[in-house]
Amino acid sequence: MDPVIVAGAGPVGLTLALALARLDVPVVLFDETTGGDEPRLARTVVLRPDTAALLERLGCRAAAGARPWTGWRTLRRRQLVRHVPLEPGPLFGAPPPAADASGDGGPQEGDRRDGAARDDEPEAPVSSPLHLPQHELTRALRAALATIGDEDLVRIVPGTRVETVEQDARGVSVRTRGAQATWWRGSHLVGCDGPRSTVRKQLGVRFPGRTAVERHAVAALRADLPWPGEAVLHRSPPWRSIDAEVTARPLPHGVWRIDWLLPPGRDLVTPDALMVRVRDTLAGWCEETAVPYELLDTGVHTVHHRLARRWRVGRAFLAGDAAHLHGALGTQGLEEGLRDVGNLAWKLSLAWHHGASDALLDSYQAERRTAFAARLRTADQALPLVRAAGGWHAVRRTVLPGGARGHDALLTDGHLGRGPLGAPPVYNRSPLAPAAPPEGSVTVGTPTGAPVADVRVTAPDGAVVRLSERLGRELLVVLVAPGTGVWDRRHWMRAGLMPRLAAAVTALPMRTELLVAEEYPGAPAHTVLLVRPDGHLAAALSGVRPAELYACADAARGGDTARGADAEQRGHQDTEATARR
Repeated sequence: MDPVIVAGAGPVGLTLALALARLDVPVVLFDETTGGDEPRLARTVVLRPDTAALLERLGCRAAAGARPWTGWRTLRRRQLVRHVPLEPGPLFGAPPPAADASGDGGPQEGDRRDGAARDDEPEAPVSSPLHLPQHELTRALRAALATIGDEDLVRIVPGTRVETVEQDARGVSVRTRGAQATWWRGSHLVGCDGPRSTVRKQLGVRFPGRTAVERHAVAALRADLPWPGEAVLHRSPPWRSIDAEVTARPLPHGVWRIDWLLPPGRDLVTPDALMVRVRDTLAGWCEETAVPYELLDTGVHTVHHRLARRWRVGRAFLAGDAAHLHGALGTQGLEEGLRDVGNLAWKLSLAWHHGASDALLDSYQAERRTAFAARLRTADQALPLVRAAGGWHAVRRTVLPGGARGHDALLTDGHLGRGPLGAPPVYNRSPLAPAAPPEGSVTVGTPTGAPVADVRVTAPDGAVVRLSERLGRELLVVLVAPGTGVWDRRHWMRAGLMPRLAAAVTALPMRTELLVAEEYPGAPAHTVLLVRPDGHLAAALSGVRPAELYACADAARGGDTARGADAEQRGHQDTEATARR
């Protein structure tokens, strides 16, 4: 079969190519550049546990150039209103935290300079995000692709971009321009070619939304701040600059990325105006009139909110900035693109190796577009209130008592990858879910459709690993069996529920790995979890129920591939006309 064509070699396109290659799907990657990426310390990415784990699983050693944060501080004027301690996550060599505490946004323990009230019950630590310059992530992804070393599996075509897209029932034909201007043939096409995507335009897909929702002045600088290793969100800072919100995120080697939320309007951010912001901010934080610093990079980050009408047209798909634009907290756009990859890669792999139903391929748009649209709605509804004209005091007058604290908590949780502005998506209305909850369903700590907890599991070969390490390739069936850790594998594989469960797993319609967990949040003993390749919970059943387990697995793969292939062929005939329009 022809390879999958990926247009665009930014972080999303590189990650998708790497994910498909790890699934033994051949890829042709069109790279508009000649293989380099301009170093920009003011252009960084913040990856939460789910997206950082995806990169690690694919062999991208992005964490090597990052350092864990030790905490997150939210300040209002001169007061510390929230302090969340952060622990090194698994990517930094530490085990997952025992519990996740969202906190209530109230005052936490602080030092005298902050003027914060003491609190006898500080928040429990959570895992630190991964923060690094985007060019370092790109470099790590290219290095991971280089380790594959099989040109039949991954072919990167530099200096090349898409010009024309044509489809038929068996594949996609793409004409390129640039260094290798010719026709290419692929089984599928994924446009990861950015907000001005040629693939999207060739498919005739509209890209409505809003331009310049917010603007941020950005600087990367080296300085000694009062909170080494901690990230800071400062609202209504008490200095003469008119910015209502400043964020500082640490990078290795004493470098910080600082973002100033600019007031509404399109006034130019001149070098002099930026230097005033830098000096006022450092002086306010360090309580000194002249703080030494080294300015390394600057920029202006403009936030756009846009959402493509369709993410799939026949055998062509959109991902990353070609499908959506969002960056209300300054760093979220790329992370959502990586979640597109996690959702799409295993579905394209099934289509390439075994054929896939139309329902499976359509589920990419149904799940990811729906989740992203919900995130956009939340940002559009909440942020204008939180960042109302007049700053903090105006906001406080427009909401009910206690709402001010909620605004701080909303922004803080969004930056930490939690809450409505930051939490990973939940596909609770997925077309890949059974029409009704199967008999024997149980409620566990993870809602159906949400990412599973990264617990320790034991594989049939006796290896003890994190659950996230087994994701990506096939379905997972996890038996929650307290006490198995003290037994030799030779005994528990033949005891209790295991023989029946192993037989049921063997009969499933999709490749599945059987794992055992000592415990899982909220799950009673003998709970059986069915986990999708992208780490989302498909079902939780009480005991071994072969018929129900089979039905859930069949739904997760989109049903009968033979019927789906017929539907897909009919659908292609319709979408060809759409693409031409």
